[in-house]
Amino acid sequence: MLFFARARAVLLAAGLGLLVSACGINNVPTYEEKAKAAWSEVQNQYQRRSDLIPNLVETVKGYAAQEREVLTQVTEARARASQVKVDASTVTDPTRFKEFQDAQNSLTGALGRLLVTVERYPDLKSNQNFLALQSQLEGTENRIAVARRDYIEAVRIFNTELRTIPGRWIAAVLYPSARPMETFTAPPDSQRPPQVKF
Repeated sequence: MLFFARARAVLLAAGLGLLVSACGINNVPTYEEKAKAAWSEVQNQYQRRSDLIPNLVETVKGYAAQEREVLTQVTEARARASQVKVDASTVTDPTRFKEFQDAQNSLTGALGRLLVTVERYPDLKSNQNFLALQSQLEGTENRIAVARRDYIEAVRIFNTELRTIPGRWIAAVLYPSARPMETFTAPPDSQRPPQVKF
């Protein structure tokens, strides 16, 4: 009789374990960690871009000294973007997230103006150092776009889990500190169609 009682208790415990593991009790922290990892990759790619800028500016400076204003804008935008302190809590703070996004958008715009300026300097466009840096920058911009896309998808999954049942209930009971995360939005000027002049 004692054997059957113990066997029943073991089977009940195993059954409860399977039931709990299958009910999504770990979804909130799992999705949160995936979103944080995706956020880290976004930061990594922005840092890569930031690291390329000084070499790019120095290369352009040698050929286009009269373009000081554009070079200064790029340098200042990089400094502003570097000054925005981000950590894991940034993704749940709309104000800090917007500050980070605005600084990065400003840097993207300044880099775009720099690359347009370069078009006026054929010697610079054929310089091997510049071409290598430009290629690395373009590759980094592509990596940024992919990292942002992956982050947005990870946040969508996490935020959906926090807003739907049973994830909402599980988060309220077991993970009360879990907060929805912010996602990137397109800058307002990117929503205007480009002007084409012939």
